[in-house]
Amino acid sequence: MDAFTAGLLQRIRTTESDLSRARDEGDEFLVEVEQGELEDLRRLAAEHGVEVGLSGI
Repeated sequence: MDAFTAGLLQRIRTTESDLSRARDEGDEFLVEVEQGELEDLRRLAAEHGVEVGLSGI
């Protein structure tokens, strides 16, 4: 796995965690921010052929 792929997957995991925390805390604004970030990261992964498992978030 190259550095780009590893970094991208780490950013996705971190964003998923942050999204889960925002949901648990009831922070609707942060939920929207994190969802947008996650969508962007998943789109970037798809554009570069990086497979991302669905976490159910």
